[in-house]
Amino acid sequence: MCYHLKLMKKEADISLKQIANDHWLGLKGYRTAFFLTMIFFALTSIIEVIVPYYYKGFFNILNTATDKTRPVINSLIFILVLIAALHFVSWIFNRIGFFLSNHTEARVMANLKRNSFNYLIRHSYSFFTNSFAGGLVQKVNRQARAFEKLFDTFIFNFTPLLITIIGAVIITYFTSKILSVIILSWVVIYSILSILFYRWRIKYNIEMAEEDSKTTALLADNISNNQAISLFNGFDAEKISYEKATKKQADITIKTWDFVVIFDSLQLLLIIATEFFLFYFAVKYWQVGKISIGGIVMIQIYIISLARQIWSVNTILRNVFESLADSREMTEIMLTPHEIKNSTQATNLKVNAGKIEFKKVTFNFDEERAVINEINCLIKPGEKIGLIGPSGAGKTTFVRLVLRLYNLTSGEILIDGQNINNVTQESLRKNISLVPQDPILFHRTLKDNIRYGRPEASDEEVFKASKLANCDDFIDVLPLKYETLVGERGIKLSGGERQRIAIARAILKNAPILILDEATSSLDSQSESLIQGALDNLMKNRTTIAIAHRLSTIRKMDRIIVMKDGKIVEEGTHEELSNKDSGLYKDLWELQAGGFIQK
Repeated sequence: MCYHLKLMKKEADISLKQIANDHWLGLKGYRTAFFLTMIFFALTSIIEVIVPYYYKGFFNILNTATDKTRPVINSLIFILVLIAALHFVSWIFNRIGFFLSNHTEARVMANLKRNSFNYLIRHSYSFFTNSFAGGLVQKVNRQARAFEKLFDTFIFNFTPLLITIIGAVIITYFTSKILSVIILSWVVIYSILSILFYRWRIKYNIEMAEEDSKTTALLADNISNNQAISLFNGFDAEKISYEKATKKQADITIKTWDFVVIFDSLQLLLIIATEFFLFYFAVKYWQVGKISIGGIVMIQIYIISLARQIWSVNTILRNVFESLADSREMTEIMLTPHEIKNSTQATNLKVNAGKIEFKKVTFNFDEERAVINEINCLIKPGEKIGLIGPSGAGKTTFVRLVLRLYNLTSGEILIDGQNINNVTQESLRKNISLVPQDPILFHRTLKDNIRYGRPEASDEEVFKASKLANCDDFIDVLPLKYETLVGERGIKLSGGERQRIAIARAILKNAPILILDEATSSLDSQSESLIQGALDNLMKNRTTIAIAHRLSTIRKMDRIIVMKDGKIVEEGTHEELSNKDSGLYKDLWELQAGGFIQK
């Protein structure tokens, strides 16, 4: 079972505490601002709860006044001025709260994205090969949006609702205990039913989030492979596939939304019934003189406010549970341990000579698939090694193990006597340059892509490396030259041009160990002959491992290692191996046509 699939936690294992902890970490640096925002909005709500109490006095004066004398008018105006002053103070608190909210929310969302990126990007090569890029992008963004939804819900819905409930119950209690009990009972019953419903519904929220990630991942995969779709006339097949994915997402979305509509309908009936009984009892109490007109007006204001806000209980719970479901996938990734980790006592690799030694190295992708099988191999300092063999022999895995992109199943790899498991990954890879078979470039300028090999390099050093890699001949004819954007994954460049950029990057890095994985496979004959000189210069005084199918490119290597089925079956110079009576290398050489192995 692949590492990624094996270690990812099941959804049931992701607790509210773990999700909340991720959001709490995102609040780092802005927690004071967060609590100040809460306080200012809470003060706004408190004032709004107090205001109806003064309306009670206002309407009681109107109801009991027998004439329109100046004292009566002054009392009414005083209450109106006081209410206006409270509204003005509430407005000030509200505006301050909004400004704090804007700055806090945006920065915390940025924090969450950075935290997600910083952890995600350090996952292993295996993790990314088992994940859709589009799905990962969606998960990072969805977690930040989940915080936004939670933050807004807590500040704009939950806090005002809680304060209104507490204030309305307390103030109403001193007017009429029975009405206070009705209000409280209504809120408790409504809230309990809502919580039970949305706890039950969360499984559908999780399913909605998963289907959304799958649909996004499928879309990203199709966009990335649009050329293959065109060349193989895959439009109809991909159209059907995407239709199925979106239909499945739509079906679960409709099902979930329908549940909400049904539940909201029942809740609305409860609100209507509660409002009726409140005013029924209010009228009865007014009839016997136990409540004033002002008291009825006050209750009416609270009922209108509560009815509006109690309806938001559904919104609160829906937003909370949807946000938890949206956050779960990213939290799942954040809780997945990194496969390749520095040991607690890891030191920096020091490469003085560049000797590489494999000691009984075994690597399995799973229990049944052995890729490298007890290899013992010594590569001397400065030695140029050609690594060949049929597809699936383990050549690429061999060099990936040197780079520690995988953890060994058993055995050890030493560089200048230092076990690579005991050195930091950063120092290991700083001392190794890789030119891959299919270089992937950033959607940045040509200069930025070359400079990625050594970020502190000057422009002059970048230009020199480019010239040595024979890049300047195609760069100089571009309108923006080195400032030209290469497109996503370097799509604006040809395969040969991308490979030359990768070679320039390796030249600029100037690491003591060099790995060439089919470094000239995308070059035409003319470009290959031009670049071969640069590669010869690059390999001088460096330990080099070069993977090749085109045997003509490694004839001059100090030694050729032949692999088959994860084992080294032959090694020697080209002359030694090709002059043997029999052997895999001799067979491969004789099968060459135009310099390529016939597959």
